[in-house]
Amino acid sequence: METKRLASQLRRSYEGQAWHGPCLRELLDGVTSEQAAAKPVSSAHSIWELVQHVAAWEQEALAVIEGEKYETLAGEKDWPPVLETWQATLDGLGSVSHALVAAIRAMPEEKLNESAGGAEYNFYFMLHGVVQHNLYHAGQIAMLKRAL
Repeated sequence: METKRLASQLRRSYEGQAWHGPCLRELLDGVTSEQAAAKPVSSAHSIWELVQHVAAWEQEALAVIEGEKYETLAGEKDWPPVLETWQATLDGLGSVSHALVAAIRAMPEEKLNESAGGAEYNFYFMLHGVVQHNLYHAGQIAMLKRAL
């Protein structure tokens, strides 16, 4: 039951009916590649960079659920360089979000108490962290859109 609730929270952070306000997909709807690449706040990441960063951490969580060792992302793994089209970046976020939601739904409940790929915390803590991470960066994206 708890895995279903976690999956629901993650899904809501990406595609809607979030309690806090607009989800990532709603915020990104209609954003052009020019807007995504812009840096209206000089010391902040662009929308594009934030989307890639969110996708990188969702991909890491998915890999850990699938049995990989947990890796704290750093450097270009944490903040990947922009190497693909904006649409490919959006598609990638959607794909990894859906795959992660499906993996959480399929997880046995008892796995939530296990170490997340050798990390010093369990899957329950990690997955709540992914949801919180998504929403933290959704707020940044909302502010960047306003600054544009």
